[in-house]
Order: sequence, then C-alpha cells, then structure tokens
Amino acid sequence: MGTPLDSREAQVVEVLDRLYEEYPDTDISLNFSTRLELLVAVVLSAQCTDERVNQVCEDLFEKYQTAEDYANASEEQLAEDIYGITFHNNKGGYLKGIGEILVTEHDGEVPDTMSALTDLPGVGRKTANVVLQHAHDVTEGIVVDTHVQRISRRLGLTEEERPEAIEADLMGVVPEDDWRMFTHLFISHGRATCTARSPDCGDCVLADLCPSEQGDAAVDLASGEEW
Repeated sequence: MGTPLDSREAQVVEVLDRLYEEYPDTDISLNFSTRLELLVAVVLSAQCTDERVNQVCEDLFEKYQTAEDYANASEEQLAEDIYGITFHNNKGGYLKGIGEILVTEHDGEVPDTMSALTDLPGVGRKTANVVLQHAHDVTEGIVVDTHVQRISRRLGLTEEERPEAIEADLMGVVPEDDWRMFTHLFISHGRATCTARSPDCGDCVLADLCPSEQGDAAVDLASGEEW
C-alpha cells in the first residue's frame, strides 16, 4: 500500500511533478481545426472513445463546416452522419439544436462563457470546460472525466463521488496554473497505467503515494470495493 503525503496539497504537487515527467507531451486527443469542430467533437465524445470520434468527424467536418450547416440539416440526417457514435440519435438532435442556437443567438460563433455554453443542448460543465480551455484559452475549472474521477479518488485527493463535487473539491487543492493540464495528465495515466479494471500498480510512478495500490491495499478507493 502506498503512503500519501501529509496533506492533499502536497500530494497534488508530487503527483503532478511525476506525471509531467512521465507524460511530457500530453494534450487533448480530439482532432479539430475550429472552435465549432471542437464543440461538436466534445459533444460526440460523451461515453464514446476519442478514437472513434476522430474517425467519424473526419467526414463530418467536411460536410458540416458552419453552424448554419448543422441548423439546416435534419436530426435524422445528422444521426446517420454520426452513426457509430454512442447514442447517435440523441446526439444528432443535439447537433441540430446547437446549430440553431449558435445561429440565432451567437451569430454562428461558439460562445466564450460557461453559462452560454451550458445552455446548448448536450453541453454540460465538463464539455464547456473543454471548449473554454481549448477554443478560447479560458480556464474556469477542471475537466472531470472518468479518468480524473477514478484516479483522484484512488490517490486520496478527494472523497467526493459526483463530477461536479469532485471538480469543486479539486479546485481547492490543485494550483490554478495546473487546472488545464491536470486533466490531460490524468487521462494519459488512466489510459496507460491506472485503468479502471486492472491497473498496473507494479509499473506505476505513483504507486508509493497511492493508498489504493494493490500490493497491500484491500480497497479500491475509486469504487469503494475490494480488489
């Protein structure tokens, strides 16, 4: 069992130092060239792999290049064009609704505020945070996806369970300058080592700090269940 440092703040600093060294080139893995493309890609990525989203968006972005293009398409056509994406029927509706609101309320542009973004169909705080950070260079919070949720609990950085509560908790202990990269580092680590079902604790750069490390720990703090 790893032994966390005396405070969450100290634990965060040491975790980040090690992950920055382990994943020096980490960044967003969705492909996009415009703010609209990013918004669409992030909406489609909910409960779907980035790899699959990138595959579907390659053709989608050639066909739909403006908010008007999405607004003028039918939900059925959009659903067909994103077939293979999880919940493609629902997301087809989201894309049409997003196009319509962008056209009528934002002159076809992607807004740069949390409130305006979360008013769009299919856009919650997590999606809005990604768009703000990578489209507008505005960091208002920490993106809490499944990797951040899992690893932050395993490392004892939070005991909260809901993404919104985890974000608020982490914002109190993670240096603000690291909010954006925190997510990418945790995603990289979650994909490479600290996976959901079979984490590779024996090859983990954080094992000695992790109270969920399988060597001695009886419980996975991410789920509260026994290993």
